[in-house]
Amino acid sequence: MHSATTAPTPKPSLLTWLRQPVDNAPLVVFRWLFGLLLFLETAGAIATGWVKKNMIEPTVFFPFIGFEWLKPLPGNGMYFYYGAMALLGLLVMVGLYYRASITAFTLLWWGCYLMQKTSYNNHYYLLLVLCFLMMLLPAHRYASLDVKRKPSLQSLSCPRWCLLIFVAQMGIVYTYAAIAKINVDWLAGAPIKVWFAAKSHFWLIGGLLQQAWFQKLVVYGGIFFDLLIVPLLLWRRTRIWAFFIAIFFHGFNSAVFHIGIFPYLALALCLFFFPPETIRRRFLRRKPVLSTQASSVPVLGTGEKALFLLLGLHLLIQVVLPLRQFWFPGNTNWTEEGHRMSWHMMLRSKSGYAQYKVVADGKVFWENPGEHLTPKQSRVVATRPDLLWQYSQFLARKYKNMGFSEVEVFAHTSVSLNQRPSQLLVDSTVNLAAVPWQPHTPSPWVVPLQENK
Repeated sequence: MHSATTAPTPKPSLLTWLRQPVDNAPLVVFRWLFGLLLFLETAGAIATGWVKKNMIEPTVFFPFIGFEWLKPLPGNGMYFYYGAMALLGLLVMVGLYYRASITAFTLLWWGCYLMQKTSYNNHYYLLLVLCFLMMLLPAHRYASLDVKRKPSLQSLSCPRWCLLIFVAQMGIVYTYAAIAKINVDWLAGAPIKVWFAAKSHFWLIGGLLQQAWFQKLVVYGGIFFDLLIVPLLLWRRTRIWAFFIAIFFHGFNSAVFHIGIFPYLALALCLFFFPPETIRRRFLRRKPVLSTQASSVPVLGTGEKALFLLLGLHLLIQVVLPLRQFWFPGNTNWTEEGHRMSWHMMLRSKSGYAQYKVVADGKVFWENPGEHLTPKQSRVVATRPDLLWQYSQFLARKYKNMGFSEVEVFAHTSVSLNQRPSQLLVDSTVNLAAVPWQPHTPSPWVVPLQENK
């Protein structure tokens, strides 16, 4: 007589595993921290004078090409604009009208991001990416004012992918940051030497920053941190030590480079690498424990299919977008082609100047950018080919508005990358007023970087 055998339980598919409910504590706590950081970023921009210097004082702006219609509000309007974002950040933090608040903040922040490139910063882009993800997630379903308004919203869980999407996003960011650092200038410590030389007056660590051995430690430590921090946080045995290393690394960057909320945002994202139950015990002790009994996963509906498709497209874009730097020839840190949105962090120190020769109906005029631009704008425009081109377009419009019919604009530049001898950035014989902007092909009027022999 044969004994009955039980058929083995089939392993769940990857999609089923991603959709299984897990404790939503990491998402809830991250919402608190994220909303607070949104508030600090935008309110701080007002308090520190950033809005005044970048959005109010300038008379000429440099938006992303194609978004010239996006302009700062006149007068003191940008104070109200940033004030509204600060309020929305607080609403996100407490979870009041969460969906509307995070959506409105995302749109307003996207507008700020696109309307000016003079102060481009990687953490502005990262903030935009994270806002997009938070728009899609049910981060308000516990410990929020929305739940108090409408108790039926409350949930103790969220699908597993709601947590893992942040792990994937940060894996992309750190991996590309590591790859970008594997270049001659970074390995030689060229940008580090420039920045640390300006910080010799720092209390306690000023002298240390000038030491060659310490600069080498920062150079190679930066590469290994970016390359290994995600795997080390994922592995249970190294997770806590990796977190302490992250605290030191980001704390050092905050103290030395003064890079705003980015270090604290990076630390907040570490929440998603810890087990959800750990986050619940540490931060939400009164939160009921999620049942350990296997929960049935509902049939994948049309809306969820569309959401997965959208997230898949997002991750694909995040993987592909930084690769465009390899489409363009030459040194990306010099040409700037493919530089933005590619996680090139702290890789270049550029300085130089530019003057413009305007030939209007046969008459020659010399334009100093300082006549129209703030000192910061003048410094940045001189070293960024796309901004040089945009300023040339501005000058062409200016002279045509003065009544000239034929206007040519030539840029005379002298720029240094990471303490190299100064050299031409753009061909001074090319009429930039007549050159069309082609974002997907190399700009032939950008002079290749001449390396020392």
